[in-house]
Amino acid sequence: MATVHPARPARRGGAARLGQAQFWFACLFAAGWTGVVCGGLAVQFGSWDYPCPLCMVQRMFMLLAALGALHIVRAGMRGTVEARDYMTGWGLALVACMAGGFTSWRQTMLHIMPGDAGYGAPVLGLHLYVWAWILFMAAVAAIGILLAFAPWTAAADLPAPVCRRAGQLVFAFVALVTAVNLVAVFLLEGFHWFLPDDPDRYRFFYDLNILKK
Repeated sequence: MATVHPARPARRGGAARLGQAQFWFACLFAAGWTGVVCGGLAVQFGSWDYPCPLCMVQRMFMLLAALGALHIVRAGMRGTVEARDYMTGWGLALVACMAGGFTSWRQTMLHIMPGDAGYGAPVLGLHLYVWAWILFMAAVAAIGILLAFAPWTAAADLPAPVCRRAGQLVFAFVALVTAVNLVAVFLLEGFHWFLPDDPDRYRFFYDLNILKK
C-alpha cells in the first residue's frame, strides 16, 4: 500500500508566497503595458506624431497582454488565485506578446534598409516600434520564467480588501486607456473603413467639416 507523505510546511509556505508574488506581478504587468500605451498616446498628442495602422495594432496587442494579466488580477480580487488562473492568464498574455512582437518586427523590417529614416520621430534613439519589439520579447521571456514555476505555485490566499482595491485601480487604468486609444483611432480614421498607411490628420474633424482641407 502506497504511503502518502504530507507536504512540508516550508514548501507550502514558499509556494504560497510564490503565488502571491505572481499576483502582484500580474498587477504590475497589466499596469506596465497600459503605461507603454500611454507613452504612445503622449507622443501622438504631444508631438502630433500620427500612428500608422501597424502602430495601432501593436497598441492593441499590448492591451490584450494586459487583459491576460487581468485574468489573474480578477481571481486575486476574489481572495484566492488557483494555479489554473496563472496558467490561463499568462497563456493569454503570451499569445498577445508573441503576436505583438511579430507586428513590431514586421514594422522594423519595413524600415531596415540603409538611408530609411523610419516612421515617426525616435524616442531615446530608437523608434517606437523598435522599443515595442524589445518590450514584447522581454515580456515573452518573463512569462516563460513564470510558467516554468507554475507547477510549484500553490493557490495563493490573498488579503481580499487589499487585492480588491489594487485590482480595481488596475482595471480602471486599463479601461480608461483602452477607451482613450479607441477614441484616438476613431478620430484618425473618421468615417472611413481603413486607417491610411501614413496618416497626416484627424480625418473625423475633416469629415464633419469642422476643419477644412
